[in-house]
Amino acid sequence: METKDVILQLRTQKGLSQDELAEKIMVTRQAVSRWENGETVPNTETLKLLSQEFDVSINTLLGAPRQLVCQCCGMPLEDAIISHNSDGTPNEDYCKWCYADGTYTYSSMDDLIDVCVQQMTNEAFTEEQARAYMKKLLPTLNYWKRYDELSDHGQFEAFKRQLVQEINDLHVEGMPKVEKLNALVGQYVNLAYPLPSGLAVKFLNDQTTYLGCQLECEFGGERCFGVLAAMDFILISTYGPEGEAPELVLYKKR
Repeated sequence: METKDVILQLRTQKGLSQDELAEKIMVTRQAVSRWENGETVPNTETLKLLSQEFDVSINTLLGAPRQLVCQCCGMPLEDAIISHNSDGTPNEDYCKWCYADGTYTYSSMDDLIDVCVQQMTNEAFTEEQARAYMKKLLPTLNYWKRYDELSDHGQFEAFKRQLVQEINDLHVEGMPKVEKLNALVGQYVNLAYPLPSGLAVKFLNDQTTYLGCQLECEFGGERCFGVLAAMDFILISTYGPEGEAPELVLYKKR
């Protein structure tokens, strides 16, 4: 699609009139009309405002002329998994797993490779092949090439170690010791927990990136422990295969 069609579609999907969109991004209605008629294209600063308003990349607004790739893990990017800066603006250089609200979540290439290999291994792609592929790919990506400039020199890793210690100090019965926390996007781990009233409630934000892991229960069986944490809370639950029948074990404010 061309830019004119993209803006019209996004505006319509959001239920905005040309006047309402113009007011939100501080332009005239006539400017919006000219964009949608293909007479002009928004300038760079206006594209940034449109990107934030519609929560899509500038690449999408321009008709997706190039394939975006996460510059940390190499994953092809779509608007649904593009990361955000600390001010809420989309960052089309990274996925939500590698960059969360202004924070890079990986400082170890080996740790990232371990996580990626788990997702990539299948009948057609062995673990050895996946690991070799990632070891060759990652050094070519911008984050790792500029690691000394972009990294926080271990501050986020120190925060994760502190979280791991706090979680293990809870001594939840049947839950193995937590060794590592990975970045997890809310929409994939936001389970609905049943309340005594019969209602089911979700506690997380689908768009937020959290830290967490899954652990097999020490008592055996099919149920697993799920651990999720952020700056202000620790959540521990159990659930069956594919997240079925979730039960909230602990929710602790930090």
